[in-house]
Amino acid sequence: MPPKSTPKSKSNQNPHFKPGSKVEIMSEEDGFRGSFYTGTVVKATRTSKFVVEYEKLFEDEEGTKPLQETVNEFQIRPIAPREKKREFKFSEEVDAFHNDGWWEGVITEVNDDGKFAVFFRSTKEQIEFGEENLRLHREWINGAWKPTLEGEEEEKKEEVKEKGNEGSRNKRKLVEEEEKEVKRRVNKVGYVFDKVVLFMYWRLVFAVINMHRPKGGNEKEESSSGLDNVHSVPDTTPVKPIESPKDAKFSKGMLVEVSSDEDGLKGAWFAATIVEPVGKDKYLIEYQTLRTEDDSDFLREEIYTVHIRPRPPQTIMIDRFKKLEEVDALFNDAWWVGVVSRVNTFPKYLVFFKDSNEELEFQHSDLRPHQDWINGFKAVIAGESSRAL
Repeated sequence: MPPKSTPKSKSNQNPHFKPGSKVEIMSEEDGFRGSFYTGTVVKATRTSKFVVEYEKLFEDEEGTKPLQETVNEFQIRPIAPREKKREFKFSEEVDAFHNDGWWEGVITEVNDDGKFAVFFRSTKEQIEFGEENLRLHREWINGAWKPTLEGEEEEKKEEVKEKGNEGSRNKRKLVEEEEKEVKRRVNKVGYVFDKVVLFMYWRLVFAVINMHRPKGGNEKEESSSGLDNVHSVPDTTPVKPIESPKDAKFSKGMLVEVSSDEDGLKGAWFAATIVEPVGKDKYLIEYQTLRTEDDSDFLREEIYTVHIRPRPPQTIMIDRFKKLEEVDALFNDAWWVGVVSRVNTFPKYLVFFKDSNEELEFQHSDLRPHQDWINGFKAVIAGESSRAL
């Protein structure tokens, strides 16, 4: 008896990443983590990995042999859309083209010469760019770009509206035809049956209308926020950027937040207290939630000022967070920056974390509007949708 053949597994069939597709590839190397580089899908494997070839990165110093790598699916995405013309604004999240790659940052200054200062959280640097090297920051979530390209939403709404109008016209036409048919029968039936026929006519008309009425009672585009049936709270004035003196320093006993460069902790901010300065640009801090290995006391560490910021100002939330709003989420004793990917039944939200490519659910009380401490003297509220008293 011949040996049984082992069925061959099929290659990854993601329609967005077919061989030859132009993509952007996220780097995971230290110093480059989170940046995206353009390239092409060479082939798909039988796992969730792809072989890609970079457009501007090379294996040789002469730049003649493009670099090829095998990467995970979560590291690649289609080429991000870009508006033909956009007026960038202060505090907008953008991607800036720098060192052959796209880096996520936030606009901190809009200069008169048409240049924009962009702050990068990953490196804590601020660099100036021209408009041609910027694009609005977007996330590739569940096979779609969020937020959508300007004009796409309007086109979708117009398409839905046109379909609704067409449906209304078809319903009216159908009702008119049914009405003519019923009248014809009424005229043919004798006087004795007039009232019965008219009664049946109106029942038929209403039945036809109800039969072709869209479910839900209206033709508006459905919202995925889950808040359509909940009463809305009026919007309040967006929080303005908060500035502190340029010579602001950390003092003994000051409440601060401390970040880490350790793998698995990047992007997290832990509550701490300044104990004392221990040298130039360095302080001894005591964590408020992390304890020593023997659990005898709160952990103390010497931290450089580049990893320290004052505790963000408290805001009293009187409204719900919106989809795609940037937030800090309290998880594992730290605040992690993420984006609201879905609004579940209030007060629950799904939050997407780009650094770990994870999506977790949080209560409203465990979220706060995201803020940045920039250049040691300015705190910026990222996003115009953040609201507070």
